[in-house]
Amino acid sequence: MQVIVVGGFLGSGKTTTIINMGKYLAEKGKKVAIIVNEIGEIGIDGDVIKRFGFDTKEITSGCICCSLKVGLRTTMNLLVKEYKPDIIMIEPTGIAFPHVIKNEVELMNLGEEVKIAPLVTLIDGSRFKHLMKEVKEFAMRQIIDAEILGINKVDLIEPIRLPILEASVQQLNPKARVILLSGKDTGEGFENFMRIVLPDLEKVSEKAPKVEVTGKTASAPQETENSIEASGVGSFSAEFMVESRNLSTEAARELTVELINAIKAKMLKLNPEFVGHIKLFLDNGLETVKQSVTIYYEEPQEDVIKSKEGAVPTLKILSAVSNVEKEAVKDAVESSVREVFERKKIKVNKVELAHNHEHEHHDGHGHHDENKHGDHGHIQRVSSIKKKN
Repeated sequence: MQVIVVGGFLGSGKTTTIINMGKYLAEKGKKVAIIVNEIGEIGIDGDVIKRFGFDTKEITSGCICCSLKVGLRTTMNLLVKEYKPDIIMIEPTGIAFPHVIKNEVELMNLGEEVKIAPLVTLIDGSRFKHLMKEVKEFAMRQIIDAEILGINKVDLIEPIRLPILEASVQQLNPKARVILLSGKDTGEGFENFMRIVLPDLEKVSEKAPKVEVTGKTASAPQETENSIEASGVGSFSAEFMVESRNLSTEAARELTVELINAIKAKMLKLNPEFVGHIKLFLDNGLETVKQSVTIYYEEPQEDVIKSKEGAVPTLKILSAVSNVEKEAVKDAVESSVREVFERKKIKVNKVELAHNHEHEHHDGHGHHDENKHGDHGHIQRVSSIKKKN
């Protein structure tokens, strides 16, 4: 069995790359498990992977503010013992230090048959100079720790700029292997990337092609520093029940464009040159409309995905932007939802997630006693969003 950690800053294209890797490996007859770690408590990236037809397994997990060594360890042991995959891929949140997760897996002593692949870190090449301006110190640390650096979204970069960008990235980490990638290209370039990540791929035991996705898990606590604080990113995630069963896909598209633009406009007032990831999903029960913005000048990027069977109208939002306080991000998101849905005369209720905490909270991700950390049960309750006076 092999374990691959695929990290990178917010909006670097990790989920798309993970999906492409999962499809590629499944076509090779490999049994793959995917662990997704997201900011906050609302699973969005895991939902995306699930919508592409991969099998899903949800696990109880804790809030991102805590050090939950037991979360990742328990998940890994469960997968190894019960699912017995050929390959486990881990997608850390964009404001984690990916090498911490890789180091933690290495310390788990999962057995001699478990091999850890080189650490993969993705860089959004189209935003590189802006990342170096807005979150330079944090992005540099992710880059320096990588063993394989994937310069992603090269389809958005002028070809004449690519050699300069490649040389700049290589200079930051001379020991890493630098690869050019694009989510739209799964041909020869992508296959070369897979051969570099998994040179022994053909030696992995053949089993029925299947991909399983686990729910989010907290990042490993090897680092004494809190990666969220170090990133300077303010984030907020939320889920809303939409009281409309007659929302067409076109109406959902119009609503989501209006909503993400409203959120973006408020973020621009807070930080005119933000980088990060604003993404939302509106599921009308039949199809899910996804909107995404990763930088201040970007227009919303839209995708429409078939909904899972039995889906109910739901809105999920994650906003994580550079150099903005968390409370300001929360206010911007909630006020935008309230204003847009009131204009559309559609009722929406926020789903509140209450923790059943069985452990102490700590500042940062330090070394703590595992026995003090229980799994967090998430209890859902619904409350209406009320207009502020």
